[in-house]
Amino acid sequence: MNIRPYRDIKRKNTKLVNVGKVKIGNLHPISVQSMTNTQTTDTKATISQINSLAKEGADLVRVSVPDKESSLALKEIVKYSNVPIIADIHYHYKRALESADNGAKCLRINPGNIGSKNKVQEIIKAAKNNNCALRIGVNAGSLEKDILEKYKEPCPEALVESALRNINLIEDEDFFNFKISVKSSDVFLSIGAYRKLSEVTNYPLHLGITEAGGFVPGSIKSAIGVGSLLMEGIGDTIRISLSDDPINEVKIGNEILKSLSLRERGVKIISCPSCARQGFEVIKTVKVLEEKLSHIKEPLTLSIIGCVVNGPGEAAQTDIGITGGGKDSSMLYLKGVQTEKVLNDDIISKIVDLVEQKAKEIRYK
Repeated sequence: MNIRPYRDIKRKNTKLVNVGKVKIGNLHPISVQSMTNTQTTDTKATISQINSLAKEGADLVRVSVPDKESSLALKEIVKYSNVPIIADIHYHYKRALESADNGAKCLRINPGNIGSKNKVQEIIKAAKNNNCALRIGVNAGSLEKDILEKYKEPCPEALVESALRNINLIEDEDFFNFKISVKSSDVFLSIGAYRKLSEVTNYPLHLGITEAGGFVPGSIKSAIGVGSLLMEGIGDTIRISLSDDPINEVKIGNEILKSLSLRERGVKIISCPSCARQGFEVIKTVKVLEEKLSHIKEPLTLSIIGCVVNGPGEAAQTDIGITGGGKDSSMLYLKGVQTEKVLNDDIISKIVDLVEQKAKEIRYK
C-alpha cells in the first residue's frame, strides 16, 4: 500500500553507525533489538534464544557479560548467531576488552560506571582494533553522582548532560562509531530527554523505556514513549524492555514500527473487536491467523471484519479482506475488489493459502 502524505514521518538524518552487517542511522531502516535472559555461559541455550529472536525479526541481540566466563563464551556464541551480538557491560572494563576480542560487534557501556578515563580509553582502543561499535547507555537510575547532586533528581537536562559528557569523552579519543540512549522507566522523562538530546547531537539514538514492566503495561508504556518519539522522526534503533519472554519484545517492537509504516515486515492484520453483528467468530479467527501467519516475512495487509458496516471500506485499503454478512458465508476481497463468497468454516484455510501465495509472489518477484 502507498503511504499517504499525512502519514509520512520525516525522520531525522543522523550519522551512520555500523554494528556488524546492520547499519544504524543515516535514514537506514529502524532496527529492532532484544536481549537474552539465559545464562551467557550456557552457550547452547543462549545461541538457541538468539536465533529464535532473529527468526522473530530481531536485527540485533544484546547479551549480558557480567564475568570473564561470559565474555569468553561470546567466542562460541558469535560463531552460531544469525545476527550481530551486543555485549552488555557494567563496571568491569576488562569484560568489554574481552568481548570485543571475542567477536561482539557492539559494546553497551555507561562510561559513568566504568571508572577512570584510562579504562574508557582502553575500551575505545579495543573497539577500534576489532571494528566494534559502542552504545553510550545513560540511565535515570544510574546517573553520575555530581550530575544528580546538581539537578537533585533525574530530569531530561540531567540525562542529556550525562550523555554529552560521555560523547565528548569518546570523541576526544577520535572515535565516532557509536549510538546513544537516555532511558528512564518514566515515559515523560524519557520523551523529554530524547527530544533534548536529538536537538544537540546528530548521533543515532537507541530508543526505549527501560524497565517498562510486564507484557501489557510494558507494551503500552513503550508504545506511547517510543511511538511518540518515532512519530517526531526521532530514533534509529529500538528495544522494548519487558518482564516477559524476549520474543514478545521483538513482536511489540515490530508492531510499533509497522503501525507507523516505518517497517513493512510480515502480515499487518486490521480487525474489528467484534459485536452482535459479526457474521463469524472474529476474535477466534484473528488469534488463529496470527499464529498460522507468523512465519510470513513479506509485507502484506489483511482485514478481518465481522460485518458490512466497516468491512468493505477496510478491505479497500488492504491486500486481502474478509467481511462477514451472510448466515454461513463471508465476502472475500482482493485489493478491495469483491472476489467470491467463502464459507465461514473455510475462512482460515482460504486466507492462509492466499497469504502464502502472495508472499511467494513477492519473494520471487
